Amino acid sequence: MKLKNYVRVARLAAGASLLIGLGDYALLKIGTPLGPFLFAFGLLGVCVLKLNLFTGKCGFLFEDGLKLSELIVILVANLVFGYLVGMLFGLIDEEVFMAANNKMASWEFSGEFFLKSALCGVIMYLAVAIYKKGSPLGILLGVPLFIFCGFQHSIANVITMGAAMGLDWSVLLCAAGNFVGALVAWALCSGIVKKSTS
Repeated sequence: MKLKNYVRVARLAAGASLLIGLGDYALLKIGTPLGPFLFAFGLLGVCVLKLNLFTGKCGFLFEDGLKLSELIVILVANLVFGYLVGMLFGLIDEEVFMAANNKMASWEFSGEFFLKSALCGVIMYLAVAIYKKGSPLGILLGVPLFIFCGFQHSIANVITMGAAMGLDWSVLLCAAGNFVGALVAWALCSGIVKKSTS
């Protein structure tokens, strides 16, 4: 039963990777100013369909009864399937392949990169928390916000890596930053944003 549960968790994470991949494809293909708003389709779909996205789940680790082992499965599945989705996009679209390579060139394993990842985690927690309160505006505005600010989203980044057919260990620093930022936002806002009853 335990294994069956983890398989289900991973399957829902794979679905989330596909949705975020579609959003990232639009961002790489179209760029600003329209791309960041179309990217919001991914997170909105994840929330509506109740899929498993690491950056949308980690801030709710203590609210939703999510086990740490399940969160790890979600992260691994998001990274693996996200990379594969990105590879598909890079193979079918040369423009996306080039844009992904250019984007990867701007990443670096640094304290600044970690901070930008943490700030993305803050926004992701708030976006999902606002959605759970009944409004999609947190997602529709929060996603473009983190993109325009240059904040770093680990699952979007691994999809970009796949599209570029490259590897960059900064994605692990990014995931850590997303996790820390989401937990900080949860700690500061948990008294205001109550657990969803749905």
